[in-house]
Amino acid sequence: MNSPLRARIAALPVSSGVYLMKDGAGAIIYVGKAVNLRRRVQSYFRGKAQDPKTGLLVAQIADIDVVQTHSEAAALILEAALVKEHFPRFNIDLKDGKSYPYIELTQEEFPLVSLVRLAGVDGKKPGARYFGPYVDAPLVREALGLVRKIFPFRSCLTMPKKPCLYNDIGLCDAPCAGQISVEDYRRKINNIRCVLDGRKDELYRNLRQDMERLAQARDFERAAEARDQLRAVGALYASSPDANYFKEAEQLQRAFGLPRRPERVECIDISTTMGANSVGSVVTFLDGRPDKSNYRRFRIREVEGMDDFKMVAEVVRRRYGRLKRAGAAYPDLVIIDGGKGQLAAAEAELRALDAAIPLISLAKREEEVFLPGRRGPVILDRSSLALRFLQRVRDEAHRFALAYHRILRGKKFVELERNTK
Repeated sequence: MNSPLRARIAALPVSSGVYLMKDGAGAIIYVGKAVNLRRRVQSYFRGKAQDPKTGLLVAQIADIDVVQTHSEAAALILEAALVKEHFPRFNIDLKDGKSYPYIELTQEEFPLVSLVRLAGVDGKKPGARYFGPYVDAPLVREALGLVRKIFPFRSCLTMPKKPCLYNDIGLCDAPCAGQISVEDYRRKINNIRCVLDGRKDELYRNLRQDMERLAQARDFERAAEARDQLRAVGALYASSPDANYFKEAEQLQRAFGLPRRPERVECIDISTTMGANSVGSVVTFLDGRPDKSNYRRFRIREVEGMDDFKMVAEVVRRRYGRLKRAGAAYPDLVIIDGGKGQLAAAEAELRALDAAIPLISLAKREEEVFLPGRRGPVILDRSSLALRFLQRVRDEAHRFALAYHRILRGKKFVELERNTK
């Protein structure tokens, strides 16, 4: 084992999560889960007798990435999603004669979701979908419980005549009592299929569409439910929050008088060249890490020439106006890349939207932080965790905006070349 890989393994966290082993070309060759990532990965390199498959795998490992999770059950779900996304060549199906558990989704008006053991192919129900096999029955039962908290489902073998305890504790929508329509129930079942199949993008898209559809119909209670499901799914797939980040968040809360420790932080940046091809970016960090599924970019449409303040105002209006119309949750903190002028422009737009979102701006030259209603800047210590976090988020917003700006400049250049020929 080379020194960089040895150092990488020694620095792995001791939390639960998923590890992704890569070869020298950077391809993912194996995905596994662990209750203790460092201990599990170290076990591959302890020099004990290994079966031929494991020995071949270890010989090809050049790098290892990990994703921490809140529990081993969440790691099981993420592992299955990553295997289906990347098809690593060392991940093979279970092929011995043991009766491993499967998750079964029946083909009924209100499908049943349960954990079953199959007596061969003949044990399968006509039209039912099966996911698995899984090795650890208690763990997959716990994982199914996590999914059920997000998307309540029926687990009774026969439909009762009235709601049961599972309805009382929020784990079933009581189709037996007509409390949910066939269409809405099947929509939840489809979302469960997406989780078990690892179709994360489709799942996120379904939930966003549901949230926007319900908000437009002014069904705000169900729109909020879809929003909560979206956030819960994000937490299920996201890595667990970093303990450095908790310290950063505490410093941010104290320094700026925030009502709560910020979990979701967004930053807005503008990129332009003399007012041409102007774009804005919004990046989102969740628990201290980039949440790229919620990155957004905007081509400036309403501002001509060099007016950075109006460009910031346009992005704020479009971004948070859209969230308000969809009934979606606002971030815990918004950072504007700029000084007092950009901050004032963003503040005015949020006031017009009646959106109460904590807001600050970060000026590049002296790294000064400005707050609404405060004349002078807040000066954070250059070595503070809070300032480093703000810089990291700001730099990511700048990178994302600049990348989009370059794309538009490239398209403009191609169009000019085409027109001059």
